Amino acid sequence: MEISSIWIKKLVWSLWVTRRELITNPQQRVFPKFGSMKAFSVINSTNPCLPNTHFLKVPIFHPFFKFNPFGHAANRAHKLPFTISCKLKSSQDVENKGKSVSQKIILSEASSPPLTEDDATNGDTGEVPQSSKKKKGGPFGLLNMLRRKTLQILSSLPLAIADMFAAAALMALGTIIEQGEAPDFYFQKYPEDDPVFGFFTWRWILALGFDHMFSSPVFLGVLALLGASLMACTYTTQLPLITVSRRWSFLHSAEAIRKQEFSESLPRASIQDVGTLLMGSGYEVFLKGPSLYAFKGLAGRLAPVGVHIALLLVMAGGTVSAAGSFRGSVTVPQGLNFVVGDVLVPSGFLSSPTEAFNTEIHVNRFYMDYYESGEVSQFYTDLSLRNMDGKEVMRKTISVNDPLRYGGITIYQTDWSISALQILKDNEGPYNLAMAPLQINGDKKLFGTFLPVGDINSPDVKGISMLARDLQSIVLYDKEGKFVGVRRPNSKLPINIDGSEIVIVDAIGSSGLDLKTDPGVPVVYAGFGALMITTCISYLSHSQIWALQDGTTVVIGGKTNRAKMEFPEEMNLLLDKVPEIVESTLSKQADSISG
Repeated sequence: MEISSIWIKKLVWSLWVTRRELITNPQQRVFPKFGSMKAFSVINSTNPCLPNTHFLKVPIFHPFFKFNPFGHAANRAHKLPFTISCKLKSSQDVENKGKSVSQKIILSEASSPPLTEDDATNGDTGEVPQSSKKKKGGPFGLLNMLRRKTLQILSSLPLAIADMFAAAALMALGTIIEQGEAPDFYFQKYPEDDPVFGFFTWRWILALGFDHMFSSPVFLGVLALLGASLMACTYTTQLPLITVSRRWSFLHSAEAIRKQEFSESLPRASIQDVGTLLMGSGYEVFLKGPSLYAFKGLAGRLAPVGVHIALLLVMAGGTVSAAGSFRGSVTVPQGLNFVVGDVLVPSGFLSSPTEAFNTEIHVNRFYMDYYESGEVSQFYTDLSLRNMDGKEVMRKTISVNDPLRYGGITIYQTDWSISALQILKDNEGPYNLAMAPLQINGDKKLFGTFLPVGDINSPDVKGISMLARDLQSIVLYDKEGKFVGVRRPNSKLPINIDGSEIVIVDAIGSSGLDLKTDPGVPVVYAGFGALMITTCISYLSHSQIWALQDGTTVVIGGKTNRAKMEFPEEMNLLLDKVPEIVESTLSKQADSISG
């Protein structure tokens, strides 16, 4: 039976197109499709120029093949044998010069065998041919398409950058707008008749929750979107890069190695010597026949994933702190107590009280230290913590920058005041006179009280005024407002004012305490610690090197993701150490490789 010349030309053209693919990786290559070929298999060849020849089984549906089957003969397979000779250039052409490769290709009408898992992939790339992909429909296919589209949108770099700028802008706005104030404060500070920038009033602040910015839905939504973007980027970009970096990818073609960022040829060299030098330089080296693959700095590939995880930890911890904490402030006079749960106020929807909220705190003593100039240098509070049974479970003296921690609750020393002045009048008492803060210019504190003299029911009552800047001394004025003198508490020195003898027994201070629970702090600290470590690790270069023993020459190439300028210098220094092999050693090595 004659075969059309056009069909033969198509076969020859297909073999010519795949010439480079056979040279690059002769172990497993696929012929390009032409006509109606649907299956292939690989058979061994003894010719060193073409280690494997591809045997094609092709059902003949081409219009040039005219068959007129009838009866039983219609079920028979018609085989059309012919021979095609070609010559393929490879690294072994020196040894096989003048030889040609001749293989028999048999065309058949029989049905093609099913593809195996190895055949379904396209060579070393691991890609699945388009014809072997199954089209999935129905709800699962729709969900899969939506998942891919969502990941594509979330992993977009412009979206991540926009999220970061939005979060930074909201945080800056949260530092400008006063946080946690009563609504009346915002009514007065941001009135509607004088809006900021012509439109920003208290309505914007209260409607968007900017009075508690870091737990507002707007801020938490931006953080959630940024976190989703980081996770999508990690899943779609970073994790596949790690998977690819961990593969031992050998290159079997000198041409592919020369296409790397750095490449060099070493005549009269041994690939084993190259591998030994690479191991001495910290590379992980793998040998497979005449091919070599080496890498180092894989941690540099893992670090970006660690950076993303650290950022997610920081954002998660910040979210828990903003929406799951309690805060409160209290000023307690010396000798009194309070219950923790009566002071703490939840800050968000994740806030949940604990058993420690039932703890009672007693202020045993409040006192201060002073500079030589008389200014307050430090103030202290001696606290006792008692459980519901009244048993003391903890006692500590706190001060500024030295808080008390118990059951997830932190108590800070933040402020002080004078609550009362204890006096004796004409040897009667003691009387406790409440002290009130007075407004003065500057940041200085001043407290005062008043002791009536005469008829206290008179509309024009007069008395003795007592002023104090701290717990060291009390300044006294008579009912006319004239200065009388200064007395120290506990000095027991009397002073006569308007016919009354006054003794200053004591000045009772009050401790200003801030209480809070913040379950997100450990997570934030862990995230920042991991962020610093992984950021440093990410600067490590991930370098890859390939080499091939091509006769007596070693072709070597490599690339790196960082330190682009230093990598060639490092390679040149390393290759300078490769020993040159003498002629007798070369012949023995060539014999061992060919054998």
